[in-house]
Amino acid sequence: MYELAYPWAMALLALPLLMRLLPAYKESRDSVRVPFFDKLVELSEESPGSGAMILRRDRIQRFLVGFMWLCLVLGAAKPEWVGPPVEQQKSGRDLMLAVDLSGSMETADFVLPNGDTIDRLQAVKHVLSELAAQRESDRLGLIVFGSAAYLQTPFTDDHLVWEQLLAETEIGMAGQSTVFGDAIGLAIKLFRESASDNRVLIILTDGNDTGSTVPPIDAAKVAATYGIRIYTIAIGDPSSIGEDALDTRTLERVSEVTGGQQFQALNQEELEAAYQTIAKLEPQLYETISFRPRQSLHWLPIGVALILYSLYHGAGTWRTWRSLHQEKKSHAT
Repeated sequence: MYELAYPWAMALLALPLLMRLLPAYKESRDSVRVPFFDKLVELSEESPGSGAMILRRDRIQRFLVGFMWLCLVLGAAKPEWVGPPVEQQKSGRDLMLAVDLSGSMETADFVLPNGDTIDRLQAVKHVLSELAAQRESDRLGLIVFGSAAYLQTPFTDDHLVWEQLLAETEIGMAGQSTVFGDAIGLAIKLFRESASDNRVLIILTDGNDTGSTVPPIDAAKVAATYGIRIYTIAIGDPSSIGEDALDTRTLERVSEVTGGQQFQALNQEELEAAYQTIAKLEPQLYETISFRPRQSLHWLPIGVALILYSLYHGAGTWRTWRSLHQEKKSHAT
């Protein structure tokens, strides 16, 4: 359909009617000076007075003036061609994953279905790649943490880039300690900058917190105020001691405060089962955007006015040139 972007501009059509209320435009022109004008007045017994000539437009001029004004006003109103509705689906959830890269992640205690053993980080990468393939509707982000928390990938719809940056992570690149409380704090900052109302954080760690600036439970309470659900996955050995010991109580409390859940994954199957459970709790979510494409046609009436103006004055110039040419030919003969 056709629509006018500025329909109020059509009120300018009445502007020429207001021009009639203004005084007529007067223009003085040079005239022939007669040296014996007074004598002529005396002999004719007429009294001189001021005169005026009113230039009249022909029919074509009157039509063009009105039609061109209509075209200019229509161009100012900006006619548009509005196409049929187009619907697009975009990501409906921001999903951030925080991966522990401390030295203990190098422990090769994850058993694959074929019997081979791999280290914990390789197992996490494998399952996260499957997760990315199943979460097409989510914007994914990646935080890595060790002695400090770092942003590896901001929220993105490009899952191939996300997987590539995940593959480039290495054990120890963020330090040897485990500060997942700071990882939660960094995730809160990133979620605050996003426009999505559906916010999920998945934390994978195999140790306890070893000195975060903000304790994990306190950070989780702040996350809850921003509507962030946290799922924690403990992928370490519960019998370990020291810095590598699992603080399952803290992980469980962090998830509980934010409305999430805590999982224990001692092997590849349990890790995949944890992600399957999260997938059921957080089903894919799409947001539909509908818009109608618009194409401006303001140039069309303006172009018609310019063409008519050029044709009319071009024809007048040609007639003048032709009459002068004929006069020269007649004088020559």
